[in-house]
Amino acid sequence: MKIGVLAVQGAFAEHIAALRQLGAAAVPVRLPGDLTGLDGLVIPGGESTSISRLMATYNLARPVKDLAGNGFPVFGTCAGMILLAKKSSDSDVTPLGVMDIAVRRNAFGRQKDSFETELTIPVLGEKPFPAVFIRAPVIGQVYNGVEVLARLDDGTSVAVRQGRLLASAFHPELTADLRFHKYFLDLVAESR
Repeated sequence: MKIGVLAVQGAFAEHIAALRQLGAAAVPVRLPGDLTGLDGLVIPGGESTSISRLMATYNLARPVKDLAGNGFPVFGTCAGMILLAKKSSDSDVTPLGVMDIAVRRNAFGRQKDSFETELTIPVLGEKPFPAVFIRAPVIGQVYNGVEVLARLDDGTSVAVRQGRLLASAFHPELTADLRFHKYFLDLVAESR
């Protein structure tokens, strides 16, 4: 299984390492030609404005949007979730608009307000998942066909799935727990 990881900015190296630990052939994606032959794509966390602009500069936005719109498996974490969303609170970011969610950027505050918590994510099993939130967005609205996979204690949605699109407000690549990446690889396997 060959998984691309958008490698224009952000935590792409950590995603590549996690996917490789699970046996996937994980490769960096920097140009449209790098999308050829992939079975799935990860859009990492990082700075959503920068990633959005770099995707436009390198002519990646349209091909990624077309793939995701046609049922290609895509996993967005933190900034990647913002880019997948139909709506974003930040006018500096041009989301791909492929996932029926509305997100609010930096919803928890500044860098110093970053935190870790354990989440109950039933699709990953009974053991709580260690979630790392760094200047994280939240999902403000969930629309048609979107399944909420995880919520904070106050009910805020922080992980969702819509068909073969997967998104989390937190950074699973920054933990030793590979279950979220494994869940994505299972979605990819189902689509083949």
